[in-house]
Amino acid sequence: MTPAARVQAAIELLDQIIDAAKSKGAPADRLIANYFKQRRYAGSKDRRAVRELVYAAVRACGPIPVSGRAAMLRLAEQDDTIAALFDGSTHGAAAIGDDEKPAPDGVAPDWLTQALTASGIDQNEAAALLDRAPLDIRVNTLKADRSGIELPETGEPLAASQALRFSTGTSVEQWPAYRDGRIEVQDHGSQLVCEALSARPGETVVDLCAGAGGKSLALAAAMQNQGRLLACDTNRGRLSRLAPRAERAGAGLIETLLLNPDRELEMLAEWRGVADAVLVDAPCSGTGTWRRNPEARWRLDEGELTRLTFLQDRLIDIAAVMVKPGGRIGFVTCSLLDAEGKDRIAAALERHPQLKPMDIALPLGRAHGAGVRLSPAHDGTDGFFVAMLRAG
Repeated sequence: MTPAARVQAAIELLDQIIDAAKSKGAPADRLIANYFKQRRYAGSKDRRAVRELVYAAVRACGPIPVSGRAAMLRLAEQDDTIAALFDGSTHGAAAIGDDEKPAPDGVAPDWLTQALTASGIDQNEAAALLDRAPLDIRVNTLKADRSGIELPETGEPLAASQALRFSTGTSVEQWPAYRDGRIEVQDHGSQLVCEALSARPGETVVDLCAGAGGKSLALAAAMQNQGRLLACDTNRGRLSRLAPRAERAGAGLIETLLLNPDRELEMLAEWRGVADAVLVDAPCSGTGTWRRNPEARWRLDEGELTRLTFLQDRLIDIAAVMVKPGGRIGFVTCSLLDAEGKDRIAAALERHPQLKPMDIALPLGRAHGAGVRLSPAHDGTDGFFVAMLRAG
């Protein structure tokens, strides 16, 4: 592909990503993969270059663009070398017209930018949400330790006890240590919020929204494979990915339970009032993960945010039933919006007077409401809110 053809390919992909964002369709990475499955002639350098153009254009736009071309024109305004590739060549993008306007820049749609500002996220912190994320791993202490593990590259030790950082794009999945379960890819912030739960050997712990189980694996390592650890989710596809990961990691204590929405407490009857700790890694807007999924800010609307906050409240209510007296609830969202963080905990403390906020001793983050906030600009992690509650 010529450089001009790469620009045109990026425009076509951006059109698909914009349409999918409006319709809540497939995510960008899947659209990109499908695009190149149908274009086998594109080599690895072409695929990488087009992908970089696409994500650079997504990051350059604030509100959702009217078209992929408008998004690429926004990027061209920032980079004259890209503007020159709108040359009208065969397979290339048409020349830029005098009356063509690029998509607006910014961090996000206006309503979402205002919500971030109201949540105490200043301009610099908001801009950092669109930086490229590094690659963090967690050394699995069921099989290894950060102090002695040998890897093909030397990682940067981070504040979490087993965290190492590598440059973006490092192919750790190809390393023997990954294939045999000695390391897992996990953002530094995710590792820290797992440490906040302080899961211990012999405890009964429930990961209420386990997804594919990244935090469950971290909890299993903290528990040294001793006790009971239940990983739950309502999504069969996500939860099904946990079993092979747990086998690779040697996390033999993990039990899984596929929940039916609205019947969670019925299906969790034997766990009611017996958990030493419940992790509520609640579904959320994902504003803290825009470094990895920048198009996510185009997929969110105010109605969806309201739906998510109701769900977060409901999950805390379920956890309050499952935790035993003296037990603890860890509430986590990968969001920097107060509606999905300190406001949810304030509301939970009103609904459940038996719950009391706990101090959280983390090496990073800042106190925010009754919890702690981690952010890319301040801590170099994804954005998180984490709070700990003790059951009376």
